[in-house]
Amino acid sequence: MNTHYGQFLRRNKRPSIYFWIGLVLLGVLAAVGYWVYHQLDTTAWHFRQLRTYWQDPELHSDWALHAGEQCGDAPFIMPTSGFVAFFYADFYQNGRHHQGVDIFGASGPDHLGETPVVAAYDGYLTRLPDWRSSVIIRIPSDPLQPGRQIWTYYTHMADQDGNSFIDPAFPQGTHELFVPAGTLLGYQGNYSADPQNPTGMHLHFSIVLDENGTFRNELAFQNTLDPSEYLGVELNGTRIGKQIAVCSTDS
Repeated sequence: MNTHYGQFLRRNKRPSIYFWIGLVLLGVLAAVGYWVYHQLDTTAWHFRQLRTYWQDPELHSDWALHAGEQCGDAPFIMPTSGFVAFFYADFYQNGRHHQGVDIFGASGPDHLGETPVVAAYDGYLTRLPDWRSSVIIRIPSDPLQPGRQIWTYYTHMADQDGNSFIDPAFPQGTHELFVPAGTLLGYQGNYSADPQNPTGMHLHFSIVLDENGTFRNELAFQNTLDPSEYLGVELNGTRIGKQIAVCSTDS
């Protein structure tokens, strides 16, 4: 009996395979939890800085990007002016990743429809018949991957009731109209498709992949590209950390 009991104890002193699997899973969950916390904390930090920027944009003008400026030797120019508070790959609704960047100009009703939005690169503009606040521009050859077609998407260019701030040169139904880089497309708005819940005034800008000659669904993160290299500024939320996205014009 003593011998059998000793063998039982020796066998059960050894952690089972389930113990090690559980330990590994706990480690993975802890790492994922820390990463999620870090990302959410970083996003919250950027929005706190946005509130400071909004209090006095002129005082913090060095925190802003500026429509039409080229950062270093980046192929695109800045599509609008303002403070970047929501970055590419930031956590979004329902655990999704943000598929573009949100650039916030001066806030408040006095500034509605005031901050210009321009074409970031030469291309062919389309505005679908039901688009109140959006345009998309086809770029036949990606400047960073020649031969690949991409699209640049611009939205929230309307007030909360859907009154458009898009330039009258691009009415609903516009199709494949050539626009050079720097062309005025419209002005930042706060349109969200729900008049009771407008967004803060900003431009949402994204770069969308092509499929069979048309643009993919911009709402899906996997259909978009990181805009950092195109605009010459770190705009990826997983990399920037607690820093402000600013432009360097040095070549």
